[in-house]
Amino acid sequence: MQAWTREQFKQKLRGKGQLYHIHHPFHIAMHKGECSVKQIQGWVANRFYYQVNIPIKDAAIMANCPDMETRRLWVQRILDHDGSVGEKTLGGIEAWLRLGEAVGLDRQDLLDEKFVLPGVRFAVDAYVNFARRASWQQAACSSLTEMFAPTIHQSRLDTWPENYPWIKADGLSYFQMRLSQARRDVNHGLQITLDHFTSREAQESALNILQFKLDILWSMLDAMTLAYEQNRAPYQGLIENPSYHKGIF
Repeated sequence: MQAWTREQFKQKLRGKGQLYHIHHPFHIAMHKGECSVKQIQGWVANRFYYQVNIPIKDAAIMANCPDMETRRLWVQRILDHDGSVGEKTLGGIEAWLRLGEAVGLDRQDLLDEKFVLPGVRFAVDAYVNFARRASWQQAACSSLTEMFAPTIHQSRLDTWPENYPWIKADGLSYFQMRLSQARRDVNHGLQITLDHFTSREAQESALNILQFKLDILWSMLDAMTLAYEQNRAPYQGLIENPSYHKGIF
């Protein structure tokens, strides 16, 4: 089969946006202002596990990458989330902790991963393990869900102050800072993908990799739907308090 042109391939990748988790029923309800306090808190607590693993994922990509120029650009993603020592710039992880406090969660509970659902943990861990074992180009391709992220961040900035006035406004800084960061990251990740996946077979493989990442994000919301919408949290009726074990592996 003949390879798609660079522009055709780019459009195929962007076309995956129709399966982005912004279209998940849980997220649609959140956008419409239909989520309860418990549901918002559950989402924030579980997404924090994803947030703290992003720089770990990016470090794995760098560890597999022999190209110095790529590493010089990619390392900024780690700094964006971890923050820089001695600088006043807010890192993404700290910004998410402040979001947690703004919705009424305890900072230490977030750090202890107290409310992380098993389904969310398995999904996020699968993503990190993929980044460790795949080639750095394949792992970079999996990051391209960032193409669709600015829309989801902007929607929260536009609707949350009205729909959830109980959330402290300064807790929304994460979404604001990611608007520009995600756009910058997309340009780099997209360039790597377009340059590396040049045959038709490789291009179709790239689409499958991106679909895998979309599956990760969708599965996380599936787990949250069971726990916070359908009231079917894991081990319900067997234990009264959340069962969690941080750092057991």
